[in-house]
Amino acid sequence: MVRIERGVAYHIVARDPGPLSARSRRALDRVIHDRMTEVVVDDFAAAQRLFEHATPQPLAFVDVLNGSRKALEEANDAMGLALAPDEIDYLLESFVRLARNPTDVELMMFAQANSEHCRHKIFNASWTIDGQAQDRSLFEMIRNTARRSPQGIVVAYSDNSAVMEGAQVERFQPGADRAWGYGKDLTHILMKVETHNHPTAIAPHPGAGTGAGGEIRDEGATGIGGKPKAGLTGFSVSNLNIPHAEQPWEIAYGKPDRICSALSIMIDGPIGAAAYNNEFGRPNLAGYFRAFELHALGEVRGYHKPIMIAGGFGNISARHTHKRTLGKGTLFVQLGGPGFLIGLGGGAASSMDSGSNIEALDFDSVQRANAELERRCQEVIDACAAMGEGNPILSIHDVGAGGLSNAFPVVERVAGALRARDRRFAPRGACAPMRARALSARGRGRGGRGQGPHGRGSALQEQARRHAARGAPRQAAAHAQRGGAER
Repeated sequence: MVRIERGVAYHIVARDPGPLSARSRRALDRVIHDRMTEVVVDDFAAAQRLFEHATPQPLAFVDVLNGSRKALEEANDAMGLALAPDEIDYLLESFVRLARNPTDVELMMFAQANSEHCRHKIFNASWTIDGQAQDRSLFEMIRNTARRSPQGIVVAYSDNSAVMEGAQVERFQPGADRAWGYGKDLTHILMKVETHNHPTAIAPHPGAGTGAGGEIRDEGATGIGGKPKAGLTGFSVSNLNIPHAEQPWEIAYGKPDRICSALSIMIDGPIGAAAYNNEFGRPNLAGYFRAFELHALGEVRGYHKPIMIAGGFGNISARHTHKRTLGKGTLFVQLGGPGFLIGLGGGAASSMDSGSNIEALDFDSVQRANAELERRCQEVIDACAAMGEGNPILSIHDVGAGGLSNAFPVVERVAGALRARDRRFAPRGACAPMRARALSARGRGRGGRGQGPHGRGSALQEQARRHAARGAPRQAAAHAQRGGAER
């Protein structure tokens, strides 16, 4: 057995006799399949297409040397990069100085790693009120709260989730000898809340589901390995306008076509978020829902672009709360499934005003959920964390909407590592969560001292191999020359 694909056969009975019109067929296709991960075929013989292998696309170049700024502006619109005018100027100046044209991969990497989603440029920008320059950026104002009241804070605003002081507790987990038992450990509390607004507006079920999945991964990727425990989800939308149950204050005044209605978001979004939590194995214990519109001064304010909140808490050993310094010879490992062009571009797409991106690119930017594979990744983290001081992980970061374009530079910035370069994009297809891990070239492996790249690296290889034997993916090591992302 080499490969198995799952299919669903639909037998359609039309109300009117005769074959379906082309228009009806297109409408039906949209309902019965997800064009990012599935294909519709007319008969079982055509299902052979599922086993075809696509030829990787070659690199494309954007001719800035001859086309100047206009070439970058056209690429910005066509690829949905959300580059600001000053960023286009920066790229033009840089590649003219290098005397070469950029590739489409380089532009995509820059756009994701430098997006508002990944860099919070607006929140970190200087700003003025009534001509008066403010002392702190919006982000600095938020951080200032922790500075003024630091009691009980272990980690804040410097990792994938925050950590507050916990207590000495007994934990039941396997030890280095793989035998389960109780052991006392100073265990701190993880907490995280984030939003997944744009994807939920475009495709509520996978958008909210991967919002919950991204928050779960952030907890696992804190320090050198945390453990998610319980989640929450929340939604703010505009008026629901429920058919045959409209309320006096509800006025239908339109919305961008590609953004789902508030009602469809509230039907599909909570199911997607709860399903991801359940399939991962984490209970979703809390949440909220709000519908709101305000008519004032001739304008209507509401949540046509919804707010989707994903949050949760977990725990982490006090020994594992901070990432470690990476030295020469550090091994980078990408753990998870294959990388495909699903959700990649989400960082840039999330940085745009709703409805301003190309519709197809908006849809492409929404990731697809794979909670089962994320669970297997978490099992590898748990096994490494259970090794205590022998934990082979030095630094860990989740690969989300920014892809490896963002993940590896973040590992470098946080832990002092090397840069990730030259990533190739895989064709579209089913996607899975990925984690970028940095492993020491020297250190304690499972069962003794390891020298060279087979020390800590071999310890994680052993853990990943055990889970791969149960169906989990094997890790890709040493610069992982694959791009793509699933958040």
